[in-house]
Amino acid sequence: MAHTHDKYADFENLREQAITLRRTGLSRRQIRDRLHVDNNDILNRLLEGEPPPEWTKRPNAKDDLRDKARELRLQGWTYDRIQVELGCSKSSISLWVRDLPKPERRAPSEQAKLAAGKRWEHELAVRDEERQRTKAAATAEIGDLSDRELFLLGVGLYWAEGTKDKPYDRRENVTFVNSDPRMIEVFLRWLDLLGVECDRLRYCVMIHETADVTGAEQYWADLTGADRSAFNKTTIKKHNPKTIRKNVGESYRGCLTIKVRQSAELYRRIEGAWYGIVLSARGADQPNRT
Repeated sequence: MAHTHDKYADFENLREQAITLRRTGLSRRQIRDRLHVDNNDILNRLLEGEPPPEWTKRPNAKDDLRDKARELRLQGWTYDRIQVELGCSKSSISLWVRDLPKPERRAPSEQAKLAAGKRWEHELAVRDEERQRTKAAATAEIGDLSDRELFLLGVGLYWAEGTKDKPYDRRENVTFVNSDPRMIEVFLRWLDLLGVECDRLRYCVMIHETADVTGAEQYWADLTGADRSAFNKTTIKKHNPKTIRKNVGESYRGCLTIKVRQSAELYRRIEGAWYGIVLSARGADQPNRT
């Protein structure tokens, strides 16, 4: 023990040598062998605060995790939070951030808020998984639609979203407006089922002036597969600066209007079919009434 003590007695001089060697690009092993330091604790103290040379930093799959762990640690995150966030072990985190200052302990109330927030994030993830599972199961239940089922579905969609004839406003023509591209796809498939030729269709995009008008026009043209000559001039809606619009962003493409030319006879068929659905529904409900 006396020999070991004498060996490291002039610690500051030894540290100065170690730092000099480190800054010339030597690795820990090279410095250990050069100075004959066989005690890792002593070597750590000699090199404390001195970063390793770049050539010793071998790239590996965990580099991104290490960088993120250091970033979170500098933000004051605990090992537990970093572990949950990144999914890596505490031992790895400790190794990656051991040279960083320890974060200040938060007040119990703040820690409780953080814990509650983490639990809520987990709860939201569970709910979203259940939501997606329910939707997937409902999708699988539908299967293939028969022509009759598609016909009845289309009648209901049109009567909900299409223009209708009024005693005070005679307009027996088929015009359908919607912003949901899936709804538009179903409606076009329904028109095809009814034998409506593509050259009888005219389209019109309606969109707010602050949106990507050109992008929306191209989107609806691609979706319908129609030639741009089948599109009338786009209707631009003026923006009211006093209102806050929620339908913004890349997913906002306005509404698409689909008009069927020479469609008075088709409109009458749709209206008649709708009344037939209503009467059938009433009849099905009779046994349930007392």
